Amino acid sequence: MMELLDELTKAIEAGLLAKEKIMYYYNNGFHVEIKEDASPVTEADKQADKIIHDYLLKYFPDYGFLTEESDDDHSRLEKEYVWIIDPLDGTKDFVKRDGEFTTNIALCKNHEVVLGVVIVPSKNIYFYAIKGQGSYKVDLNNKTKIKIHVSNKTEDLTCLRSVFHFSDEEKRMISKHSNKIKHIEAAGSSLKACLIAEGKAEISYRLSPGTKEWDTAAFQIIVFEAGGLVLKPNKEIMKYNRLDVYNKEGYIIINNIKNFLL
Repeated sequence: MMELLDELTKAIEAGLLAKEKIMYYYNNGFHVEIKEDASPVTEADKQADKIIHDYLLKYFPDYGFLTEESDDDHSRLEKEYVWIIDPLDGTKDFVKRDGEFTTNIALCKNHEVVLGVVIVPSKNIYFYAIKGQGSYKVDLNNKTKIKIHVSNKTEDLTCLRSVFHFSDEEKRMISKHSNKIKHIEAAGSSLKACLIAEGKAEISYRLSPGTKEWDTAAFQIIVFEAGGLVLKPNKEIMKYNRLDVYNKEGYIIINNIKNFLL
């Protein structure tokens, strides 16, 4: 039996339960609050966080938790396995109702992500990966599952920029490498990484601080298992379940190490 299959099944189930709650608020209205870090939060974020946390805790009571909308008591640092969860990645996209938001669930073992699920509630699709088992895309609309892989392009690249975060440094990189980067498109939240994982783009920069472990954990393994890379500017792979959860240096998502363009 595939290792971590039970964890994968329960993570998908939890994410799909959260998806229903998220789409209820998306279709019926919600109140927006501003957190201390100036980012928005809605009832959908909070309710989805509780749904996922409570569901996974029921089945895996000995695992640690790190989630965006829950207090971090650092007890996770003593755990071998830790769930890392962003119940609604792309709250700004959710508030704007552009459909470009995701639910991210990852499982970390000893600082390495070994399982990731990214659900796209508005599109009724999700992506998942287990370490060593490849990456997959499931379309709930037509009940299909396909194995995905990055493109093999090293020229005529498509770069995905964020809808709301497009720093001067990222603009400079795209301009600097305009001989290779020929197309620029916008996509929200973890969708950028998933689009690269399925071969629809080749590169995405996030060179400014601001993201945290729950923003990147799930998509990192999906990209890796699809043949791509998620690297810090110094070419290191991000570790997880750290004391400090900030990704201070930023990162670059690429289909091929030849496209590490900095």
